[in-house]
Amino acid sequence: MQRRIQFWFEFASTYSYLSAMRIEQAAAQHDVVVEWHPFLLGPIFAAQGWNNSPFNIYPAKGRYMWRDMERLTAQRGLSFRQPDPFPQNGLKAARLTLSIEDQSHRARFVRAVYTAEFARGQNVSDDAVLVDCLKSTGLPDDLLDRTQDPEIKSDLIEQTKTAQAKGLFGAPSFLVGDELYWGDDRLDDAIRLAVNI
Repeated sequence: MQRRIQFWFEFASTYSYLSAMRIEQAAAQHDVVVEWHPFLLGPIFAAQGWNNSPFNIYPAKGRYMWRDMERLTAQRGLSFRQPDPFPQNGLKAARLTLSIEDQSHRARFVRAVYTAEFARGQNVSDDAVLVDCLKSTGLPDDLLDRTQDPEIKSDLIEQTKTAQAKGLFGAPSFLVGDELYWGDDRLDDAIRLAVNI
């Protein structure tokens, strides 16, 4: 049985950017397969009584997070630019991700979106930005039409409900079997568990 880790991410999530850019390499070193699962934090935050990112609701936490991102991206050799507005609306990007069945193509597209958003500060709700992300990963730009597909819309709703049912409350989250890890700083622990199951 192949070792697996589920990577649950939200395109508005700063720390998901960090994980998306390193998870495949980290997992491959231990022969662990990554499953890429986009979901929406909005409904999950609403259930907690929040109508915005906690980094906006709590300004001190937000200031810390932006400085933390500057430090971590510098350490890892990643470009970083604070997107405006924040949080970004990742609905279309999440739908597009679900429409890409091949996991390796899905991974490349996800990284392209995060790069556009957090390395270049682009707005990933913009169709032109998403088309550029598709093209840069060798995917057809007419895939953008799938964002309006009722089946894909329904799939993303179900994906978010699944995330809630599994106890996810933030992103990035990692599932190994039923064991949940939250935060980029727990990625290595999740991979270790996948290796030892």
